[in-house]
Parts: sequence; structure tokens; C-alpha cells
Amino acid sequence: MTLLHDAELSAASGHAALTYDRLVAVNPGYHAHLRRSARRLRLSRGGAGLRLLDLGCGTGASTAALLAAAPHAEIVAVDASAGMLERAAAKSWPAGVSFVHAPVERLAEAGVAGPFDGSFAAYLFRNVTDPDRTLALVRSLLAPGGRIGAHEYALGGRAVDRAVWTAVCKGIVPPAGRLAGDADLYRHLWRGVVEFDTASAFGGRLRRAGFSDVRVLPMPGRQTGITHTFVGRSR
Repeated sequence: MTLLHDAELSAASGHAALTYDRLVAVNPGYHAHLRRSARRLRLSRGGAGLRLLDLGCGTGASTAALLAAAPHAEIVAVDASAGMLERAAAKSWPAGVSFVHAPVERLAEAGVAGPFDGSFAAYLFRNVTDPDRTLALVRSLLAPGGRIGAHEYALGGRAVDRAVWTAVCKGIVPPAGRLAGDADLYRHLWRGVVEFDTASAFGGRLRRAGFSDVRVLPMPGRQTGITHTFVGRSR
């Protein structure tokens, strides 16, 4: 199958929105890992006085993780999928959280403008057509010294990492997707990860985009070698 990107992926994600929360709820550690990645941004003072951008917020799981790490921050959460965003916005949020429907490359048209003190993105960069362009856009929206955090399925580069990911996807993810009526989206998930950057390669991509103090941090336990947090700082 051809990988889904941009508008096609947004449409598929919108169809999956009704079942997405139920499917990720059975993924052990899914929400805890998002919260760990958000904490790795090391936002001071509980985010008081900070303005943060949550790119590709989906149904709001990454927004909740960012809010847990920075409960006093202003958070602008953005997603290209109207279906996903509708489910996110329908949940209960404090006054400082707002939601915007826009693809990442059209944030300005949607009224999303910097500067932001930090940006968080979960499962975003491997799903855009041009990750380098997206990183450049994020950097342009960050204040000097602003922090970027990405939570991503990016394999560690060992043969065993790919084997474990493939076993999980072939045995669990596509069957669950078929039951939910979203098989193409979950087949895309497997292929998108194995064809995307390894963890070290994506760290290098961040450095080439002009971010400093880049760190590549693995998740613990069964997700080691599969899920990583990437953090850096704008110059």
C-alpha cells in the first residue's frame, strides 16, 4: 500500500476518531509514555506564563500529557483531522487550552502565530510529507531558547527492534484496525514506522534543522528501541 500523508491521512484519522480512544486505551503505557515525554521538556514553574503548541493533538491525549506537565500554561492544540479534533474539543479542559483545526503547513492561515515557549508533537513527523519543512516551521514559531519535544515511534536501529515492532503490528494492530473498520490506517502505521528515520537519524534531522541540545531518550520497558522522546532547543 501507498503511505498515507497529509489530507489522505487526515481523512483516515477522522474516520478512526470514534474508536481511536478505545484502541489506545488497551495499549499498555500509551498515556504514561506521553506524559513522560511531556515531562522531558523540563518546563519550569508548572508552565506558568508559558505559551505552548501541541501539534497533531489527535483526540487530545498529547494535550492532556502536556497539561499534566505544565498545568499553568496556555496551550494551543492543533490537528488537521476535523473528526479527531471534534473528539478532543468535546472533552473537559481548563480555560487555558484551545483547539484549532488546521494542517501544520497552514497554521498561519488558521491564525496560529508565535512566539511559543515550547512545542510538543506526538506521532506527527513521520506522518507529514516533508518533515524537514515541518521542523523549520516549528522552529520559526518558537521563541529563542524555546523547546521542542517529539514523542515518536522511531526504531532504535537494531534488527530486533524492527522484529518486535513487526510482530506487534502483524499480530495485534491490524486485526484491531479491521475490527474497527480502519485497516488501512493501521497498516500505514506499521509501514510508516519501518520506513521512517531510526531514532538516531531523527535526532540528526533535528540538529540539521537548527535545534541545539538535542537529546534522544528511549522509553523504558517493552517500548525500549521502539518509542523515543526527542527534545531540543531553538537558537
